[in-house]
Amino acid sequence: MTPREHLATAAIPGGGELKLFRRGEDFMIVLDRNELMSSRMRGSEEALAALAWERLEDRPEPHYLIGGYGMGFTLRRALGLLGPDARVTVAELVPEVIAWARGPMAALTAGCLDDPRVQVAIGDVAILIGKARGVYDAILLDVDNGPDGLVRDDNGAIYARTGLAAAREALRPGGVLAVWSAAPDPRFARRLERAGFAVEEVKVRARETGKGPHHIIWFATRP
Repeated sequence: MTPREHLATAAIPGGGELKLFRRGEDFMIVLDRNELMSSRMRGSEEALAALAWERLEDRPEPHYLIGGYGMGFTLRRALGLLGPDARVTVAELVPEVIAWARGPMAALTAGCLDDPRVQVAIGDVAILIGKARGVYDAILLDVDNGPDGLVRDDNGAIYARTGLAAAREALRPGGVLAVWSAAPDPRFARRLERAGFAVEEVKVRARETGKGPHHIIWFATRP
């Protein structure tokens, strides 16, 4: 087996470290012993963008907020579907992740960060959400491991009652909050409903081939 090569390390605000590895042509971002993301598995991240777009495809000049960047699978899929008048804001907490995207993973990034429709905001996506009122048509959250997070305790606030209320206010009427998760969470689904959303839960495969473990995406629509 090809050995795994450690390329870089980045501090997570609030504590902890992310490490970037490469094995052959594959990349992995790891926290402790947990592989948070891999270039081998992109299907559910792409589905996050594609299924949200299906629910909003008729909107003129849509504005999407994506948090966070990860390996860019959600962003690239969104850009491939959205028209020239769309805007996409990408919030990434760890600046080195964007540096890795432009550096070791430049081929994987495929220039998506330089698309004129894209604006990158370095910082907590929760801050952008909290400041917005009726700004976004879609908020796509692939933060941490979903509502049951691994990376950062503060990420839980995004998925708490107050965080969901802020997301609802940040959306335009009929807008969609789409939340990726590694596993089901019935309590979170009920929390979305109590926050005033119409909720749909979709099970998707981790790999773009339709194989691999199942992941969950919730689509919560603001009335």
